[in-house]
Amino acid sequence: MNRKMIAYFVGRVLRIEAVLMVLPLIVSILYREDEWIYLAAAVVLSLGSGYALSYRMPKNASFYTREGIVAVAFSWILMSVFGAIPLWHAVSHIGFTDALFETISGFTTTGASILTEVESLPKGVLLWRSFTHWVGGMGVLVFILAIIPEVGGDNIFLMRAESPGPSVGKLLPRVKSTAKILYLIYIAITALEIISLLITGMSPYEAAVISFGTVGTGGFAVTNNGCMAYSQVQQCVITFFMVVCGANFNVYYLIVARKFRDAFTSEEVIAYLSIYATATLLVAVNIRNVFGSFWEGLHHSFFNVASVMTTTGFASADFNMWPNFSKTMLLLMMFIGGCAGSTAGGIKVSRIVIGFKTIRKELAHFVHPRSVKILKFERKPIEHAVLRGINVYFLTYITIFAVSILLVAFDGKDFTTTVTAVIATFNNIGPGLEMVGPVGNYSQFSAFAKYVLMFDMLAGRLELFPMLLIFMPMTWRRQR
Repeated sequence: MNRKMIAYFVGRVLRIEAVLMVLPLIVSILYREDEWIYLAAAVVLSLGSGYALSYRMPKNASFYTREGIVAVAFSWILMSVFGAIPLWHAVSHIGFTDALFETISGFTTTGASILTEVESLPKGVLLWRSFTHWVGGMGVLVFILAIIPEVGGDNIFLMRAESPGPSVGKLLPRVKSTAKILYLIYIAITALEIISLLITGMSPYEAAVISFGTVGTGGFAVTNNGCMAYSQVQQCVITFFMVVCGANFNVYYLIVARKFRDAFTSEEVIAYLSIYATATLLVAVNIRNVFGSFWEGLHHSFFNVASVMTTTGFASADFNMWPNFSKTMLLLMMFIGGCAGSTAGGIKVSRIVIGFKTIRKELAHFVHPRSVKILKFERKPIEHAVLRGINVYFLTYITIFAVSILLVAFDGKDFTTTVTAVIATFNNIGPGLEMVGPVGNYSQFSAFAKYVLMFDMLAGRLELFPMLLIFMPMTWRRQR
């Protein structure tokens, strides 16, 4: 294992994080907040540690699967530790565990919070809290690949370890070019939402915070009631961008490249929009009496189903008070999530589609044992390695999910709170039901339960395996 190259990439991540923290630092200074000193200290510590680890690129600059996995896992862990410093010192009533929970929740675009009074946070720190969504949405190492020179080895392994979905490929022959395209699209969508919200009358500060949370599908807002106080027009704008960012970003590249046929016939995106539309309509019919009319119910269903399915975590109403059918439907959407190659969490629509195709193939095989049918997805044959990876993913997912519920259950919270807290953090959603509903938070959990949920957030964001492999001795053994 090339440990020096791993340290180099982790150092580059910390240096990039320091640069990104300059924005909330400037905001804090402009608002004349005393807490700017904590943001400045975090910048200095992150920058200093980053330079110590990446002062010079190692002579052996190659890295492969193991190096990519370990680099990604440690980058996200250390990025969260340094990112927690401003919250830890600027918010008087929370300790380091709570600050780390909030920061990991931000970077993994989960949106689960332990804060009971978001409104009291200094604006600079509050901006950093929401900016972590935007930073973590597309992936920090993808950003680094977009700006550093190509290095030895196959650095597609870094993108595969960090990007959500069953498989990641190159849009262009060079990984650096692919990363640049993804980030340019990401920045363009962010800017478009900020402008759209400004047109609706939202303040520049709120427009930026909400856009960071929407495009990163995170869910941190500037008030404890999320998006409930915004107008219907503003909520519709936010909903549109949540749906946009829950789709595969490769589709937007195809649109830019004028490959419209490939873009608009994407099997995954069609399935994603079909599931969303069906769930929205069913929930709207079910909650029509809650809001007094079908159209009012449709609006809130339109917003909250999008928020849950894309794992953003915003809320236009307290869906914890909705009928059981609607709450069950929202729970199902939490598991499904968005598309591969998006900023959304969850299992991903592509895995769900391929899973159902596999079931149908096996059922057909029982009826016609001698038939040979090749599974296809996006008009291409599905490789055996992809199917095997999806099967392993589902088994690993169920195992971590079950163990996490058992561990969090030691806190003695009610069953619904315990289960939905794990669902909401593991799938990077944020709000669950009961105590962790849209108007609740995670502050009442013990430190032990919070660390379990922090692991779930990181595992869910990094597609399970990077967080598991760093604990396995075989990962660290030297190859013979």
